[in-house]
Amino acid sequence: MTHEYRHVPVMLAEVLRELDPKPGEVVCDCTLGGAGHTVELARRVAPDGLSLGIDQDDMALQAATERVSREVPEADFHAIKGNFGDLDDLLVAAEVPGVDCFLFDLGVSSPQLDIPERGFSFHEDAPLDMRMDPGNNTLTAAEVVNHYNEADLARILRIYGDEKFAARIAQRICETRQKAPIETTLQLVDVVKGAVPAAARRHGGHPARKTFQALRIEVNHELDSLDQGLRAAIRWANTGGRICVISYHSLEDRIVKHVFTELSQGCICPPDLPVCVCGHVPIVEVRSRKPLVASDEEVAANPRSRSALMRVAVKLDVTGEGVG
Repeated sequence: MTHEYRHVPVMLAEVLRELDPKPGEVVCDCTLGGAGHTVELARRVAPDGLSLGIDQDDMALQAATERVSREVPEADFHAIKGNFGDLDDLLVAAEVPGVDCFLFDLGVSSPQLDIPERGFSFHEDAPLDMRMDPGNNTLTAAEVVNHYNEADLARILRIYGDEKFAARIAQRICETRQKAPIETTLQLVDVVKGAVPAAARRHGGHPARKTFQALRIEVNHELDSLDQGLRAAIRWANTGGRICVISYHSLEDRIVKHVFTELSQGCICPPDLPVCVCGHVPIVEVRSRKPLVASDEEVAANPRSRSALMRVAVKLDVTGEGVG
């Protein structure tokens, strides 16, 4: 492969501590990537346990399979192509009866950013693509930029990117594309720079960072997949199973917090009712009400971990009813 999947796993020590994989258990990394987490999870459940890795990127699947085979040859490892939003179907097809440890390390992986032709980076010129699974997804960032109306563009930038200048950027995009389509990453960067006031461009990192994040989320339907995948993971978790999620921006973390909070609630009947009629029982126990964060030492060594937020829940001994 021209580009090797080298990816430093974020909060690895915390992942291993919170998931606590044991020999013989079943572990599932729903965001396989470069297998940095998976290698260590597989090492701890081998040789009798099962390690699953899910990714929609063919390059990641190949690189991860080779790495696990090389570093943990005794592991029973299965790479599964797909989106964790389809976790139910993927695990049914894999004939897995239940899982003890689930990991979601969200966001785009460093190798995808490092490959210019994937179109994720605002530092390299490339076609506006941003698809994590080009083979199954026809919607590209170029399609969004050149065909969504101004109101929808502004909404996406504001909600998915938390972009203060969403309306100005959307307006500038629409004005620019009337003259010629916006087809490359650096063309879009120039448009964004032209819309963001000069004073704002001098602070807060690259002016196009939030726009690119918003487009990536829209193209890959990331937030819908997260809600669906997380609920499916909780359904498939064995009693006592651990679910660990690392998110990198507030929208992702808000979804994780909402799902964990909703499924950890017991009776939701009005307090004046003498007996419970709702039948609502907690499905999971949340380990911590506040997310865990990377240590200062890790942030210094791996800047990507700076924005990482980790939440963990444990599956309770219930039938699973109510995990919608």
